[in-house]
Amino acid sequence: MKKILIPLFCILFGLSMQANAQSAADVAKQKVEGPQFKFDGGDTHDFGVVKRGPTAFHKFEFTNVGNAPIIVTDVTPSCGCTNVDWSRNPVLPGQKGFIQLSLKTEEQHGVFNKEVYIRSNAYVPNGEKRYTLYIKGNAVGEDAKK
Repeated sequence: MKKILIPLFCILFGLSMQANAQSAADVAKQKVEGPQFKFDGGDTHDFGVVKRGPTAFHKFEFTNVGNAPIIVTDVTPSCGCTNVDWSRNPVLPGQKGFIQLSLKTEEQHGVFNKEVYIRSNAYVPNGEKRYTLYIKGNAVGEDAKK
Protein backbone atom coordinates (compact mmCIF):
# COMPACT_ATOMS: atom_id res chain seq x y z
CA MET A 1 0.00 0.00 0.00
CA LYS A 2 2.88 2.39 0.86
CA LYS A 3 4.43 1.66 -2.54
CA ILE A 4 1.33 3.05 -4.25
CA LEU A 5 0.54 5.98 -1.94
CA ILE A 6 3.98 7.64 -2.00
CA PRO A 7 4.27 7.84 -5.83
CA LEU A 8 0.62 8.89 -6.08
CA PHE A 9 1.19 11.67 -3.52
CA CYS A 10 4.29 12.87 -5.42
CA ILE A 11 2.37 13.00 -8.71
CA LEU A 12 -0.53 14.94 -7.18
CA PHE A 13 1.83 17.35 -5.44
CA GLY A 14 3.74 17.98 -8.68
CA LEU A 15 0.55 18.63 -10.63
CA SER A 16 -0.73 21.10 -8.04
CA MET A 17 2.58 23.02 -8.10
CA GLN A 18 2.49 23.19 -11.90
CA ALA A 19 -1.08 24.54 -11.86
CA ASN A 20 -0.09 27.17 -9.28
CA ALA A 21 2.91 28.26 -11.37
CA GLN A 22 0.72 28.62 -14.45
CA SER A 23 -1.81 30.81 -12.66
CA ALA A 24 0.98 33.07 -11.35
CA ALA A 25 2.34 33.41 -14.89
CA ASP A 26 -1.15 34.27 -16.18
CA VAL A 27 -1.45 37.06 -13.59
CA ALA A 28 1.94 38.47 -14.63
CA LYS A 29 0.82 38.56 -18.29
CA GLN A 30 -2.28 40.63 -17.54
CA LYS A 31 -1.97 44.12 -18.92
CA VAL A 32 -2.66 47.01 -16.59
CA GLU A 33 -5.74 48.96 -17.64
CA GLY A 34 -5.56 52.76 -17.67
CA PRO A 35 -2.59 55.13 -17.85
CA GLN A 36 0.90 53.94 -16.93
CA PHE A 37 4.34 55.61 -16.65
CA LYS A 38 7.47 54.21 -18.29
CA PHE A 39 10.43 56.44 -17.44
CA ASP A 40 13.24 56.61 -20.00
CA GLY A 41 16.36 55.55 -18.09
CA GLY A 42 14.44 54.48 -14.99
CA ASP A 43 13.03 56.30 -11.99
CA THR A 44 16.40 57.14 -10.35
CA HIS A 45 18.94 59.77 -11.41
CA ASP A 46 22.46 59.89 -10.00
CA PHE A 47 24.02 63.36 -10.32
CA GLY A 48 27.36 61.85 -9.32
CA VAL A 49 29.81 64.30 -7.75
CA VAL A 50 28.55 67.88 -8.09
CA LYS A 51 30.14 71.13 -7.00
CA ARG A 52 28.19 72.90 -4.26
CA GLY A 53 26.74 76.18 -5.45
CA PRO A 54 25.30 75.90 -8.96
CA THR A 55 21.80 74.55 -9.47
CA ALA A 56 21.75 71.02 -10.89
CA PHE A 57 19.02 70.07 -13.35
CA HIS A 58 17.54 66.79 -14.52
CA LYS A 59 14.56 66.05 -16.72
CA PHE A 60 12.84 62.69 -16.21
CA GLU A 61 11.09 61.87 -19.47
CA PHE A 62 8.33 59.28 -19.57
CA THR A 63 6.09 57.58 -22.08
CA ASN A 64 2.48 56.77 -21.34
CA VAL A 65 2.43 53.02 -22.07
CA GLY A 66 -1.14 52.65 -20.83
CA ASN A 67 -4.41 52.94 -22.71
CA ALA A 68 -5.75 56.20 -21.22
CA PRO A 69 -4.31 59.72 -20.78
CA ILE A 70 -2.03 60.39 -17.80
CA ILE A 71 -3.06 63.45 -15.82
CA VAL A 72 -0.39 64.61 -13.39
CA THR A 73 -2.10 66.61 -10.64
CA ASP A 74 0.87 67.37 -8.39
CA VAL A 75 4.62 66.79 -8.10
CA THR A 76 6.09 67.29 -4.62
CA PRO A 77 9.78 67.05 -3.69
CA SER A 78 10.79 65.61 -0.31
CA CYS A 79 12.55 68.86 0.63
CA GLY A 80 12.57 72.55 -0.23
CA CYS A 81 15.96 72.24 -1.94
CA THR A 82 14.31 70.86 -5.08
CA ASN A 83 12.03 72.75 -7.46
CA VAL A 84 9.81 70.93 -9.94
CA ASP A 85 7.98 71.46 -13.20
CA TRP A 86 5.99 68.91 -15.18
CA SER A 87 3.78 68.25 -18.17
CA ARG A 88 0.60 70.14 -17.28
CA ASN A 89 -1.51 68.80 -20.16
CA PRO A 90 -2.80 65.21 -20.29
CA VAL A 91 -0.23 62.83 -21.80
CA LEU A 92 -2.03 60.60 -24.29
CA PRO A 93 -1.21 56.89 -24.71
CA GLY A 94 2.06 56.53 -26.62
CA GLN A 95 3.01 60.17 -26.03
CA LYS A 96 5.85 61.58 -23.93
CA GLY A 97 5.78 63.81 -20.86
CA PHE A 98 8.35 65.09 -18.37
CA ILE A 99 9.14 65.87 -14.76
CA GLN A 100 11.85 68.59 -14.56
CA LEU A 101 13.87 68.95 -11.36
CA SER A 102 16.26 71.67 -10.23
CA LEU A 103 18.35 70.93 -7.14
CA LYS A 104 19.91 73.73 -5.08
CA THR A 105 23.35 72.23 -4.55
CA GLU A 106 24.46 74.97 -2.14
CA GLU A 107 22.08 73.39 0.40
CA GLN A 108 23.66 69.93 0.01
CA HIS A 109 26.59 68.71 2.09
CA GLY A 110 28.12 65.42 1.01
CA VAL A 111 26.05 62.44 -0.08
CA PHE A 112 22.36 63.17 -0.66
CA ASN A 113 19.30 61.07 -1.47
CA LYS A 114 15.99 62.79 -2.26
CA GLU A 115 12.54 61.71 -3.42
CA VAL A 116 9.99 63.38 -5.66
CA TYR A 117 6.38 62.26 -5.36
CA ILE A 118 4.01 62.26 -8.36
CA ARG A 119 0.26 62.33 -7.84
CA SER A 120 -1.61 61.30 -10.96
CA ASN A 121 -4.22 58.94 -12.29
CA ALA A 122 -1.52 56.51 -13.52
CA TYR A 123 -1.06 52.97 -12.27
CA VAL A 124 1.46 52.74 -9.41
CA PRO A 125 3.09 49.38 -8.58
CA ASN A 126 2.59 47.78 -5.17
CA GLY A 127 -0.66 49.64 -4.51
CA GLU A 128 1.08 52.91 -3.57
CA LYS A 129 -0.93 56.14 -3.82
CA ARG A 130 1.81 58.08 -5.61
CA TYR A 131 4.72 57.33 -7.91
CA THR A 132 8.18 58.10 -6.50
CA LEU A 133 11.26 59.31 -8.39
CA TYR A 134 14.69 59.31 -6.76
CA ILE A 135 17.71 61.58 -7.08
CA LYS A 136 21.07 61.12 -5.44
CA GLY A 137 24.62 62.39 -5.60
CA ASN A 138 27.53 63.81 -3.67
CA ALA A 139 27.84 67.59 -3.24
CA VAL A 140 31.40 68.73 -2.59
CA GLY A 141 32.86 72.16 -1.83
CA GLU A 142 35.70 73.75 -3.74
CA ASP A 143 38.15 72.77 -1.00
CA ALA A 144 37.20 69.06 -1.21
CA LYS A 145 39.71 66.71 -2.78
CA LYS A 146 38.31 64.89 -5.79
